[in-house]
Amino acid sequence: MDQSVDESVRQDADRRDVRAHDTVEAAVRAQLAKALGGVRGMIEAAVPTIGFTATYLVAKDVKTAVIAGVAAAVVLLALRVAQRSNPQFVLNSLVGIAIAAFFALRSGKAEDAFLPGIIYNAVYSAAMLLSIAVRWPLVGFIIGSVTGDPTAWRSDPGVVRLCSRLTWLLMAPCLLRVVVQYPVWLMSGDQSGPLGIAKIAMGWPLQVAALALMVALLARGNTPLAARPEAEDATPAPDRG
Repeated sequence: MDQSVDESVRQDADRRDVRAHDTVEAAVRAQLAKALGGVRGMIEAAVPTIGFTATYLVAKDVKTAVIAGVAAAVVLLALRVAQRSNPQFVLNSLVGIAIAAFFALRSGKAEDAFLPGIIYNAVYSAAMLLSIAVRWPLVGFIIGSVTGDPTAWRSDPGVVRLCSRLTWLLMAPCLLRVVVQYPVWLMSGDQSGPLGIAKIAMGWPLQVAALALMVALLARGNTPLAARPEAEDATPAPDRG
């Protein structure tokens, strides 16, 4: 019962937050912050992965690195549970470590722990590039989630251009990771050291830089956001003759 009440309160807060934004730029900024979990969410997503990577660079043992990454995630998860807040970003990181460990332990090659991340970034980049090419940039659907109409934003060429630019910026870190890390993974010998350094350097610092550029781009615009139909206070009175 308490969980359903908490969910209802959260949904009401989300609706109030949506109504507080009357421009496309403000809505996108709010939704991006929510999707990334703010500063805390980004830290929670990064710390277990950094723990896993840094431990492997020092210990050169996959099992020890997995234990370090999982331990960091468990501590962060315990804090979330104690505070009764959303553990989504900690769990995402925990799943990522589990998948990386599976690849490395199955092949016996430590550098294979970095392969799932390379594949994920490649697929994500391809999906965003395709969305831009067909003029359905993925960031546009963030606007659709706010207005309640998933496709209405496409009727405004200016909004489509804005969403395309934002999608390019969102894609850039993913594409750079693939361009840098995949050739290193292909090299002969144990490349776990260079891959680990690249993963840490191109993780949250690169994401923060891309987000800063997106915020700077959004700060320059003031595009009116169409109102949600259900948010209108008044409805026409029926004609009673």
